[in-house]
Amino acid sequence: MIKLKTALLAPLWTLQLLTSAKSFLDNPILGSTRFNALGLHVGRVKLAAGMTAWRRRRLAGKVPPAWREAFDRDGFVMIEDVVPPAQFAALRAAILSYQGPAREMRQGDAITRRMAIDPAMLAAIPALRALLARKDLVALLHYVASFRVTPLHYVQTIVSRDGANEADPQEALHADTFHSSLKAWLFLNPVEADQGPFTFVRGSHRFTPERIAWERQRSLSEPNTIDRLSARGSPRVTDQDLAAMHLEPAEALTVRGNTLVVADTLGFHARGAAMKPGERVELWSYARRNPFLPWLGGDLLSVPGLAERRINWIWRARDKWEHRLGQPWRPVGIRTPMDPKAI
Repeated sequence: MIKLKTALLAPLWTLQLLTSAKSFLDNPILGSTRFNALGLHVGRVKLAAGMTAWRRRRLAGKVPPAWREAFDRDGFVMIEDVVPPAQFAALRAAILSYQGPAREMRQGDAITRRMAIDPAMLAAIPALRALLARKDLVALLHYVASFRVTPLHYVQTIVSRDGANEADPQEALHADTFHSSLKAWLFLNPVEADQGPFTFVRGSHRFTPERIAWERQRSLSEPNTIDRLSARGSPRVTDQDLAAMHLEPAEALTVRGNTLVVADTLGFHARGAAMKPGERVELWSYARRNPFLPWLGGDLLSVPGLAERRINWIWRARDKWEHRLGQPWRPVGIRTPMDPKAI
């Protein structure tokens, strides 16, 4: 039976080599120590990095030079007062008071609430629609994502230190996958050092010879012998690993409200440890696409009219096919970003 299943799935596993598939556990070809000793994982890493650099060169011209230079150097950009200060208070108030469908997920002692920035929210908050359409910001997001793709946009609330016994897995320093992808946070409130700030290892988005050597070494471990998140393609990294890669320690980015951080989460990052219970609210954006595609656009779901509906479609699909796809996001009714947690 196992041999029959392997024979049936082998073509799919092989096709996944040229996609963003990353789990060494779910695809035995990706997780094969034999193939990885021959260079499979490192080959995918190098090809994806080359394609990303090629796409970014074609997108660079529209990005403000200071932002592009900061990103190329550090792997993230931090922009204070990204919304004109005279307009920020009204935008923040409109977002924090907005009522709409929300979902929540628990990870360890942290709860994350997300509300889709969908047609209803954009109609209720025109300033939010204008912000997400700003040409300079759109150009930056495209550059970091390395595609002309519209990210998924959410209003996100993080409730830290909720009392559970397990640690928040997001506090472990990690890379999201083996190739570049975009995440962005526009913080509506200040985030201090003891409030779980976004933490990043500067320059860790580059595939130096030392990073390549680390990628090769980790690909030679049997997937069942390492932690589950690493085996599923989101590798955890230690201080000793950083030193071996000639990287500096991770840096916690304390921020004022109205600060935008845009990062390539190929770089090593984490949610900093929260020392006390609390919550923060942010606009959170995410984009990840097949890294081996040569073209910049071509994403039909980035078309206006469809792009802002994707999150609700995704949630409904995962609700319907939960037994196959899984669905960690539980509906909690009509909420505001600042309402008490529901789960």
